[in-house]
Amino acid sequence: MSDNGAMFLDNDQCYRALRAHDTRFDGRFFVGVGTTRIYCRPVCTARAPRRENCRFFPSAAAAEAQGFRPCLRCRPELAPGYASVDANRRLARSAAGLIEDGSLIDARLPDLAATLGVTDRHLRRVFQEEFGVSPIEYAQTQRLLLAKRLLTDTALPVTEVALASGFASLRRFNDLFRKRYRMTPGELRRASGDAHAETLAFDLAYRPPYDWDAMLEFLARRAVGGVEAVEGRGYLRTVRAERDGKALHGWIEVAPSRRRSALRVVASASLALAIPSVLARVKHLFDLACHPEEISSALGPLAARHPGLRLPGAMDGFEVAVRAILGQQVTVRAATAIAGRFAAAFGTPVATPHAALTTIFPTAEAVASLAPSEIAAQGIISTRARAIVELARAVHSGALRLEPSAPVEPTVAALDALPGVGPWTAQYIAMRALAWPDAFPHPDVAVLKAMARAKPAEALEASETWKPWRAYAVLHLWKSLETPP
Repeated sequence: MSDNGAMFLDNDQCYRALRAHDTRFDGRFFVGVGTTRIYCRPVCTARAPRRENCRFFPSAAAAEAQGFRPCLRCRPELAPGYASVDANRRLARSAAGLIEDGSLIDARLPDLAATLGVTDRHLRRVFQEEFGVSPIEYAQTQRLLLAKRLLTDTALPVTEVALASGFASLRRFNDLFRKRYRMTPGELRRASGDAHAETLAFDLAYRPPYDWDAMLEFLARRAVGGVEAVEGRGYLRTVRAERDGKALHGWIEVAPSRRRSALRVVASASLALAIPSVLARVKHLFDLACHPEEISSALGPLAARHPGLRLPGAMDGFEVAVRAILGQQVTVRAATAIAGRFAAAFGTPVATPHAALTTIFPTAEAVASLAPSEIAAQGIISTRARAIVELARAVHSGALRLEPSAPVEPTVAALDALPGVGPWTAQYIAMRALAWPDAFPHPDVAVLKAMARAKPAEALEASETWKPWRAYAVLHLWKSLETPP
């Protein structure tokens, strides 16, 4: 693209996709219309503008930096994200994910760069190349788009919307909102109608196809009692979040949207101040950044029967890691039962309107203070109890980060170095907690069976043809056996 040049598509390709309302390009670029100074998603249902009036941008922030304001019909804040494995692109996407998670609300850019293990200068350069704007400009746009969503979809008072979106000053929020969107927050609220005050509801878009039944089946078989549950066509779970050092407890419910290719997320009002973090984690858990056609094309016949399979991520990387350790050499049912006892013993009770949700999964800080014998008393093998404590200490100290923005190779190496954590566990954690699409737990018994390989090394060598989507290949291999591990 010619405007702010981060996209591999040229302007003619973008315009053809716009004319076709091609969903494959939703979120991959945005179009600014010179005559209206409004920018849209390529799937906007409004009449396509003339070619000479269009400018194309790699991100919403790049469009807004050039003075365009978001379309109220297609709502650019609802566009799906990206999935990427290129090093610089992954770095930029990781930074964007942290920004969307609210990381620049209470921190500075050098702190964000340090979290990602790079200098702030390098981060600014890579980010500018990928998104066409600086991280600070991107963060400002994300705050405004979140505020727009909260004003449209919730009944939160304007003051709480400003705080939840990361604005320290209501005056600053009002001034910037009016300048950028040419209306006041109150005017947008009045035009949006009523919303329920007890809960917060959002639609998070994805690129179809999406095999929701397969995702629900995966999560249901691994649901930790008291912490999460599958009821009907929906997924429920308790959530712990933080804002300004304060812990917030609540719950979410996720189900397919009735109106569009999206998941409907309902969150308790108690999580309002942490909504950026909560929504980012939901996107991660349900792999909403996936580009299924690209992955299916790369995997070929392996993905033909189930092109909509998604990679289940994590709301809490530490929780998934503990679950992986508990699942070593035992059945899914046994590991799930043990995880339920673990959560009940060391987690935090929470009141919710859902009978199945009673407990917040224990934090790394809480588990790090335990003796291995206390964990072993829950029917957990001593070696695994020690491994869980060592894992918790590493996460609590900051030596180990289990989230999509963490550097993959060093994190996997650090996991491998922990006592009781071998290649299978490390790769499984990379698949889910790090959202690494090329993770491949080659010692997995089911993977070996599905690939008809006798040795893990043989499976690892044969998997080269599926790079860089081997984690998705694993899902298809498990699915081919009809009894995923």
